[in-house]
Amino acid sequence: MVLKDSIDATPVNARANDRFDLFDFKYYPGPNPYLERGALVFNFAQTDYDDPPPLSDFIEIIAERYPHIQQDTTYDSYAHLLARTAVEVGKLDMELHMERWSVTGEPSQPIKIAVEAIHEATSHGVVYAVWDWFESICRGQSFQVEEQIKLLQTRFRRSVYGGPTVYALLQSANKKGIPTVYLPDEGLMQYGYGRKQVRGIATTFDRDSHLDSDFTTRKDDCKAFLHALGFPVPIGDIVITLDEAFRVADRIGYPVAVKPVVGHKGIGVTAEVNDDKDLEFAFDRAVMAHGEDQRIRVIIERHISGHDFRLLCVDGKFVAATERRAASVVGDGESTIAELIEQENAKPERLDTPTSALGKIIEDEAMDRYLDEQGLSLDSIPAPNEVIYLRKVANLSSGGVSIDATLKVHPDNIILAQDIAQHFSLVCLGIDILAADISRSWREGNFGIVEINSAPGVYMHLRPAVGERVEVADRILETFFSSGSDARIPIISFNYITIEEIQELIDQITMKHPTWVIGAACRDGVFINRSQKHMAGSYNNKIQSLLRNPKLDLLIAEYSHDILQDSGCFYDLSDIVVLDNPTATEMSLAHNIRDYETIVIKQDDVVSIRSHGLIDRYTLGEHEPFKRVYWKQIAAIL
Repeated sequence: MVLKDSIDATPVNARANDRFDLFDFKYYPGPNPYLERGALVFNFAQTDYDDPPPLSDFIEIIAERYPHIQQDTTYDSYAHLLARTAVEVGKLDMELHMERWSVTGEPSQPIKIAVEAIHEATSHGVVYAVWDWFESICRGQSFQVEEQIKLLQTRFRRSVYGGPTVYALLQSANKKGIPTVYLPDEGLMQYGYGRKQVRGIATTFDRDSHLDSDFTTRKDDCKAFLHALGFPVPIGDIVITLDEAFRVADRIGYPVAVKPVVGHKGIGVTAEVNDDKDLEFAFDRAVMAHGEDQRIRVIIERHISGHDFRLLCVDGKFVAATERRAASVVGDGESTIAELIEQENAKPERLDTPTSALGKIIEDEAMDRYLDEQGLSLDSIPAPNEVIYLRKVANLSSGGVSIDATLKVHPDNIILAQDIAQHFSLVCLGIDILAADISRSWREGNFGIVEINSAPGVYMHLRPAVGERVEVADRILETFFSSGSDARIPIISFNYITIEEIQELIDQITMKHPTWVIGAACRDGVFINRSQKHMAGSYNNKIQSLLRNPKLDLLIAEYSHDILQDSGCFYDLSDIVVLDNPTATEMSLAHNIRDYETIVIKQDDVVSIRSHGLIDRYTLGEHEPFKRVYWKQIAAIL
């Protein structure tokens, strides 16, 4: 399928000495004529500059980085290998779930490559990086794949999909067949269509009580509430000045913990404060954690000795526990602490990507102070096998270590977590506790609830540094959908339908389902039931607006050849596809359908129907309208 000669003496994007040319890039957010998923699609051709090395040379070099490229399949052309390589690089060493690709084209035409994508800018960068890699192979030059991937990781992390919790939910939704849509105007992810939808960002959803969510941020009120319910919380008070902090610490006794009332992710938190000098430093850290427009309010409470645990509840039920340990290094008798940190940060597991088990160890004033308390500095040389903890607080974002503790939690502690979660109308609740031993009941003492979080991150449970993963993202989505089907409303796709036929079809459906809200779109208008709507934006924007409607029970949509070529199909998996003398491009709708559902195709006066694995074929009568055929099929599934 590779062209022996360039189709154009002047390459579109290729540099003067490039062997390959990639051009006419187009991003489709959903199924399209080239791939059944969102994809970056582009043309591929060889230039007239010079013949590239043999395909086997490319495979051998690329397989040094991705061995399974050589093991999994054979390649018909450079285009096939480039597409597959783009898929592998596109995973960004983060286990991203984009797997699909296609190569199509006639010998006399440019080859069309489609690579599955969810973020356009990142996918563009991936393809250009692979192109550069191919050209480097042609020139016998080395190519820094790892450096390119680091840059692309940063690009992806800055996207709406790049947060680890968001991506974990997207990955789970993909596995379960739950459709996902990003709503840019709202900055939210939508899971499911129409009346089946759930919207949210990370682990906060539209079904959460905003009152309860706000309440969890008021640590002082939350603490008083938990105390009134009989739950174990450390004693303490709220202060606004350093003098007040000294008085509270004197009353409850050292050691104390200090944290801002409005904090998150451990920012501004200092544990095990042992004297007035340490308290002054800790109070200043807590103050610095406040935003410019936030009133200074700092919690001073009794420090509880023990280990730091996060208990996660979903839909009021305990699902996972993680122990969080502060960042540390292990001495070798030769290296300084600074050198040990550098060595630790260079480990592959500390890539510090959204999906890496460990983040980089961060050096800051709090670390320096804690080392000083231990009589150490960054220039100290620990003895062989000596463990040096670098922080008092086990912040994962500063290099702390996560350890799965789900199976260790004592039943009394599980009940405690569930009892707390039952008091909040929140899908996800993270409960932070300090305990000497999570496998012993909280009733035995030395156990305290530090705080609760209404939007807890989940990646510590999905990929702990130590122990087994717990599929918490699955549990979160199962709160709303028992299967992918539960996230979908019926969708009927046409390649051609008039306004009059849409209105007649709506009438037929509402006769059987009079309370249903039906959305419909064709090239001539957008409707909700019989009422025409004037929606802004492109055709796919209008389809998105219909599927965003939380009352919608069914969608009827026309996707003509021109729309499919220009924008692709917005949604995935129709329930019925009706095609009237379709073009080759419009036939792609027949591939975008749920298993064993119905496809009706009319070619001139011959109709074929595929339904539940069976195929029927017959000729229409002289005056028999086509709509009688597809109305019958639609009625059968509703």
